[in-house]
Amino acid sequence: MRLVYRMLFHLWWVLSLLLAAWALLFYMTLSDEIADETDDMLEDRAEAVVKRVLAGGEISATRPEGGHDYYLTEVTEEYARTYAHERYSDEELYIPERDDEEPARVLRQLFRDRTGRWFELTVMTPTIEKGDLQEAILWWCVWLYLLLLVSILLVAALLLHRMMRPLYALLRWLDAYRVGGDNAALAIPTPVVEFRRLNDAVERFAERAEASFERQKQFIGNASHEMQTPLAVCRNRLEMLVDDARTLTPEQLSEIAAVQQTLGRLVRLNRTLLLLSKIDNGQFPEVAEVDMTSLVRRTAEEMYDIYAYRGMRLTVRDEAPLTVRMNPSLAESLVANLLKNAFVHGDADGTVEVLITRRRLEVTNDGAAGPLDGTRIFDRFYRATEKAGSSGLGLAIVESVCRLYGLHINYAYVDGRHCFAVDFPAES
Repeated sequence: MRLVYRMLFHLWWVLSLLLAAWALLFYMTLSDEIADETDDMLEDRAEAVVKRVLAGGEISATRPEGGHDYYLTEVTEEYARTYAHERYSDEELYIPERDDEEPARVLRQLFRDRTGRWFELTVMTPTIEKGDLQEAILWWCVWLYLLLLVSILLVAALLLHRMMRPLYALLRWLDAYRVGGDNAALAIPTPVVEFRRLNDAVERFAERAEASFERQKQFIGNASHEMQTPLAVCRNRLEMLVDDARTLTPEQLSEIAAVQQTLGRLVRLNRTLLLLSKIDNGQFPEVAEVDMTSLVRRTAEEMYDIYAYRGMRLTVRDEAPLTVRMNPSLAESLVANLLKNAFVHGDADGTVEVLITRRRLEVTNDGAAGPLDGTRIFDRFYRATEKAGSSGLGLAIVESVCRLYGLHINYAYVDGRHCFAVDFPAES
């Protein structure tokens, strides 16, 4: 969930609780206020009636007034001691004029006249229907709640989107950022202190990543370059020993051959690392139009002769000519490593198929062992299985070449076959 939507969600339920509490409090306050006003009015009427009775005035026992206004009844002293002298209640009274019951507020007050007799005065007045009041308040609160909630959320969403623009810009910059690539400058002006600190922190981390990447490239390049001479000397001395085989035993010759084989692998690994370093350093500026169809067919024939002992079948199908503008050496390295990967890691007696379209190069091979780890197959020195002749750098070279020229390479495992496809942009 996006940050803005998460904030709006929390704001929504907090506002819902607050508005619900406000509606309940408003209803209780309004009901209490109405009851207080009604009670004051009933108290005034009761006081007037009691004063007239105590003053010896003549009043009727009942007084109709659109409903019953009051009742005056004589009660016993025991009744007066049993009940409170002033009691309020909400009751339903029958109104003959309307032939219906209506809600009323009732005050029952006990008092004693000059002769010591006890009377109960019942004063009442029609009041509002609480059910109607609750329904009216409920609907008004619902509409008010919806209006306020929608308005607040809309305003909050607009404000949050506006305030979050620097963060979104920073995220877009991070998505487009590539270590060692041609990245745009991080220029995101913002008055918010936290966003400025975040931008500064990202710039510092980017600078450290670039410095570390440069040191890594220099180390690999320098180490590979410096290792060439000692490796060449070792191989030459071993060859000199083999040439003078008269003083060596067969066991010694076998050991020398094993060492030569190991040195050969080390030399190839050194050349591959040096190639990767040169690619990362952009040391292949020359570009030309490369006929990928002819290059694929020529390389496929060479690879087939090399790996014929594995009994694999090779087919090349070109549906359209594919011509790209790139460094010819890197184009050869791209095609050679894709085909070598298919021959080395494909199943023996299986098939290798190459499909060429106008903007796509696709290489597939049998793989009964199952799919590879798509998140690591282009990492350097990653090998799902140990295979003779594999350095674990072939696909890393392919990925580096694709990254250099903005090509897109993807891997898929379909119907028991590994598929590597390189998509070339239309402007290539």
